[in-house]
Amino acid sequence: MKKIGFAIASGIFVASLPAIASAQSSVTLYGIIDTGIEVVSHANAQGDRIVRQPGITGSLPSRWGLRGQEDLGNGNSVLFVLENGFNVRGGDLGQGGRLFGRQAWVGIRGPYGTISLGRQYTMTYFALLDSDLIGPAIYGIGSLDAYLPNARSDNSIAYVNRFGGLSIGATWSFGRDSTGTGNSPGQGTCAGSVPGAFTQCRQWSAMVKYDAAHFGAAISYEEQRGGTGAAANFFDGIAPVPLTSSNDKDARLLVNGYLKIANARIGGGWLNRKVETIAAITPNVHSDLFYLGASYNVRPDVIAEAEVYRIVNAAQDARATLGTLRVTYLLSKRTAVYAQAAYLANSRNAAYSVSSGGGGTTPPKGVGQTGAMVGLRQMF
Repeated sequence: MKKIGFAIASGIFVASLPAIASAQSSVTLYGIIDTGIEVVSHANAQGDRIVRQPGITGSLPSRWGLRGQEDLGNGNSVLFVLENGFNVRGGDLGQGGRLFGRQAWVGIRGPYGTISLGRQYTMTYFALLDSDLIGPAIYGIGSLDAYLPNARSDNSIAYVNRFGGLSIGATWSFGRDSTGTGNSPGQGTCAGSVPGAFTQCRQWSAMVKYDAAHFGAAISYEEQRGGTGAAANFFDGIAPVPLTSSNDKDARLLVNGYLKIANARIGGGWLNRKVETIAAITPNVHSDLFYLGASYNVRPDVIAEAEVYRIVNAAQDARATLGTLRVTYLLSKRTAVYAQAAYLANSRNAAYSVSSGGGGTTPPKGVGQTGAMVGLRQMF
């Protein structure tokens, strides 16, 4: 599943320009349709539960896309990805109504790596893929930091290369939200640099990753600068921190790893987030997010997974612990049914929601939540 998710998520990457050659090209249509029914307790201030078809994700977010490649010879090729995110419940577009809100980029791959330009994932996303075993599911790491499964930016240049088991990558964005529709959850809107403020809305990321036959590790760093409309949301029920100046920063440092043992896989990591502003009236906020999970192939067609997450935000006096279980039954290589359940415990001043299925499930502060979902996923 990680290999499939990685291929769908990216297409990936670039470098040396070729001589004119006899070109061969291919274009692939692909996608995921994933939905189900969920129940969430304490989904409003009165403590009522909700039964619904979630709007955004199940075990994976729904999408369709076009991935293309043209072979230019001498080890060089041109790549592109156009990927649309949509919500099965109503058939509406995700990512603020963008046609290709998940990805829209073109690049060149050569002997020295891949360079790509457009709307694309940051290195935080790729560094997280192998160690976070539950992934971008409805009861996963996105419940505590909704940006992580949506770590992407507009106006970006990316470089990736691989040397045996070692992968390196970096991205640079001149303005992470060119349409003003909200690039990713919690960022607000931040269109780009303006005369006299080159760093406004700038975003950059870098990653070093190593993968061996039975283990792997990664480290990444990402920094977002503030600007008109920008904000930093900690998703804990407390108002987002405005990032009005190009000198304001929202930075994430991620360190993680994974281990394979026979039919089992173990993964875990630590994410440190620092939001620093120059305004004296706005306090700086730091948080630490820890996660540890395990996956086991009970049979070739049955996968059992469990993961625990813990976030500590001392500055806002908000803490939460989330535990998730998921069982997936593979009907075929492309179709699966699954059941997943989770419990989230909030500290007294926190109001994290167990479900990242499209909002509308925020509990009262200090109240825990239970979520459960059965779903169907088809990949094409």
